[in-house]
Amino acid sequence: MNKQLRSRLGIGIGFVLILVWCLLPVAWIISLSFKSQEAVTNGSPGFFPSKGGRAGWQNYEDVLKDDQYARAIINSIGISLIATILSVIFATLAAYAIARLEFVGKKFVLTTALVIAMFPVVSLVGPLFDMWRTFGIYDTWPGLIIPYMSFTLPLAIWTLSAFFREIPWEMEQAAQVDGATAWQAFRKVIVPLAAPGVFTAAILTFFFAWNDFVFGISLTSTERARPIPAALSFFVGNDPFNRPASLLAAGAVVATVPIVIIVLFFQRKIVAGLTAGAVKG
Repeated sequence: MNKQLRSRLGIGIGFVLILVWCLLPVAWIISLSFKSQEAVTNGSPGFFPSKGGRAGWQNYEDVLKDDQYARAIINSIGISLIATILSVIFATLAAYAIARLEFVGKKFVLTTALVIAMFPVVSLVGPLFDMWRTFGIYDTWPGLIIPYMSFTLPLAIWTLSAFFREIPWEMEQAAQVDGATAWQAFRKVIVPLAAPGVFTAAILTFFFAWNDFVFGISLTSTERARPIPAALSFFVGNDPFNRPASLLAAGAVVATVPIVIIVLFFQRKIVAGLTAGAVKG
């Protein structure tokens, strides 16, 4: 066996091991979602439950029929979409200004944005809890949208500013020479060229808002604004002393489906958005 063949074989084995390591929890929770509660209580081993321990699609039907979970789905979709749209709009304008304009404190703004993105979320829960109750937005959609935007805007600004710096300044000047205003040149020339970055910022923002648990459970107290991750922790079923693990697994799988669909449809744009602007020239 030559050196090149051994190298390929090692890479293949490593890839398989990493794939198994990453997909094992996913396969396990999918298997759990198809088991009956009795099988889970009795400790049914293995990925594939026995005939008597299989619930089939009943767990998914029960989860989707649950009013608490249905409300959580609506909350997650609404809050995530609003936070994503607002973050992308503000980040696009801010990133364009940072990339194109020279002003005092430009590096300080970028550094501050990066520090905010790295700030621990848990440390802000207490102050936000008191502030939101004072302002009257506790347990509301705005009470979750604002923190989501605060943490996703800096990352979106960094991503988009790299794109805008790569776009030749002459293209915008040429559009203005042809009679376009500064706003028209920005909207019809610059933004379409930065579409991969815009997609990347939007997807990252949506992922953060959809998967958040800390803000969702700390800044809500009822089903009125509670998102899916927080709602799953309150999902106790008919018996509060025996948590329905199989139903929770089915709910987790349903909550993961939108993320999987987005990644499958936009994976090329995600990769292009994360890699473009990383290398000059």
